[in-house]
Amino acid sequence: MDLIARRGSLVAFVEVKTRRSQVCGAALEAVGWQKRRAIARVAECWRLRYGRVGDRYRFDLLTVRLAAGEVVAVNHVMDAWRLER
Repeated sequence: MDLIARRGSLVAFVEVKTRRSQVCGAALEAVGWQKRRAIARVAECWRLRYGRVGDRYRFDLLTVRLAAGEVVAVNHVMDAWRLER
C-alpha cells in the first residue's frame, strides 16, 4: 500500500502503479487477488490502530503512465475493488 488518505470519515487505501507501456498489462491487472489480500491486511492493522467510530473505507488505485515523449498521464480509480466477505 502506497498511500492512506482521509477526508472526514472516509479513508482511502491507495495502491499506486506506474507503467511505461502496456506490454506487461494494464496497471489495474497488476493488482490481483494476492496483492489485494496483502493490502487488506495492512488496512485492517491501520483500522485497528487509527480508525475512528463511523469511518468508511475504500480501496483506490492510482495509475501513472510514463512514456518517452508523452505527457505523464495519471488516473485515479476510486473504489477500484471491494473486499470479499
